[in-house]
Parts: sequence; structure tokens; C-alpha cells
Amino acid sequence: MRRKTKVLKKALLALLCAAFAPLALAQGYPSKPVRIIAPFGPGSTIDILGRIIAPRLHEALGQPVIVENRAGAGGMIGMDAAAKAAPDGHTLVIGALGPLAMNPVLYPKTPFDPVKDFAAVSLLATGPVVIVVHPSVPAHTVKELVNLAKKRPGQLNFGSPGVGSSPHLTGELFKLLTGANIVHVPYKGNAEAITDLIGGQVSIVFTGVPPVVALAKAGKVRLLATTGQQRMPNLPAVPTIAEAGVAGAEVLIWYGVVAPAATPRDVIGRLNREIVKAMNLPDVRERFSQQGVDPATNSPEQFAQLIRDEVARWGKVIRAAGIKVE
Repeated sequence: MRRKTKVLKKALLALLCAAFAPLALAQGYPSKPVRIIAPFGPGSTIDILGRIIAPRLHEALGQPVIVENRAGAGGMIGMDAAAKAAPDGHTLVIGALGPLAMNPVLYPKTPFDPVKDFAAVSLLATGPVVIVVHPSVPAHTVKELVNLAKKRPGQLNFGSPGVGSSPHLTGELFKLLTGANIVHVPYKGNAEAITDLIGGQVSIVFTGVPPVVALAKAGKVRLLATTGQQRMPNLPAVPTIAEAGVAGAEVLIWYGVVAPAATPRDVIGRLNREIVKAMNLPDVRERFSQQGVDPATNSPEQFAQLIRDEVARWGKVIRAAGIKVE
């Protein structure tokens, strides 16, 4: 009987330790430098956003906050490294629409599950895609572009940074909703696609706003619409895709912080609060705006729901368009 009692006491003690371990971790958090993985290379939007918020988090958390670039495989190498890191809040990763919602559907061998393997912390920013054409294209509105594509099926093409990229899938969504028969031309990067747009080798590009604003002012390209829900303050004359007559084509490229799935909820809550505070600072908001994105935060629950919704949405687009990558 005594032996059984001792065994039960040990089992109970183990359960209590397991139950209170996350609380103890949260109270002592952070106990060492915090690493933010940027799953793309130096100079990428994710890298820049991470380096803007890192000093602010350093001030708030009292520990160094280091941005570590882990580029490769469309962001999947860095995301996978974060998913497999210790779930103690000392490793975070900035995810985005492509790596978190598109790649797991596109690539059957994706090494992580975007919903099960991560704990959402907070959204950071969103930005629309802009539909851009070469000046030689006889279309000044989206409606005119769609009509032209239908009159010349397969003769117009659109460039993107590669198969399965956010701009590529935005173009595929546009095709599905409008019936426009335009041909996809993948490039190794966005810069190459825009260079060929300027040269007239491709007719259309779906891209983020910053790379094309100056080009549009110089008359080298023409902006037809943005895929946001509201017009952009710096492009007041450019209509939204809904205003241009295409319902359901709103696309926001978003960026947000996630942590390994088992990270304690108290730690997630602390990180969310500090990120929200940082994102409300005027200088942080201004620097984000300079990158062509709108600062945006939400709760861990709201961000987790966004990820689930986007995985479902883009899964439908990928299957309907028949996109397959190895």
C-alpha cells in the first residue's frame, strides 16, 4: 500500500510540475536573446520589417532581439526551422501569405503544417497587389484589359516572381474571376519580371506597389488597379479591383509573427502586447508605410483564423487553376 501511495504521489507531482512549467517559463520570459527568423534574404520586405521592430522589442523585453535570415525554398526553410525550434518564445518567425497559406497547398511535401505547427502571435502589416501594364497595351482600365484579353486569347502574358508566388496566384485568381485568357511567364524574381515589363517582353505584371510607383510617374508603366479594399493614399487616382468591376478579387499580401506551436499562451500574450505597442509608435508606422505596407495588428486568435481562412481560399484557387509544382 505504501509503495502504491508513493507511486501516486510521484505521478501527482509530475502532473503538477507539467501544469505549472509553462507558467514558470512565462514569468521568467525572456531569459535570453530572442531570435526572429526572416525566411527570406537581406533586403526583402520581411527582413526589413523584422529589423524595424527588433529594436523596439529589445527595449520592451529587456533582452537582445536578433533578426536571422534563413532564406530558401520560397520561405519554407526558415519557416521549418522555426516550427522545429524550442517552444519557449525565444524563437519567432515572420510569416507571410506565400510561406504560410500558399506553399503548404502548392507543395505536397511541405515540412510543416501552417495551422498545427505554429502559434499565431500578431499580424504586422498588409499591402495590396497592383495590376500594371506596359504603355503599349491598349487598355486604360481593368474592363478594357479583360475585353482585350478575350479578343486576343493567349496573346497577352503576365510576369511573376515564379510559379506559386503571391503575384502568380493573384494573376490566376484574376483569370478565374474574369475569364481573361492571359499566359503566365515565371521569372526568378520580381525585379526580372518588372524589367521585362518595362522592355515590353511581357504585357502585364501583378506586383507590390513600391517597385512601380516611380515607373508609373515616369510613364514607363501604367497602373490599372490595386487589389486592396480601399484606394491607397499615395495612389488616389488608382481604383480598387472592386471599383474596377471585379468582385472577389481583393488580395492583401500580409506579414505576421508566429511562434512554435507549443509556446506558452502567457508568452504569446506578452509578445502580442509588445508588438501592438511597437506598431502604434509613429516612427514604426512611418517606416512600414515607406515599405509600401499598412501597419496592422490583431489578436493571436484573429491572426490564427486569418491563416486558416487564407489556406482554404488559396487552396481553392490553386486547385481550380490546376497549378502544380514539384
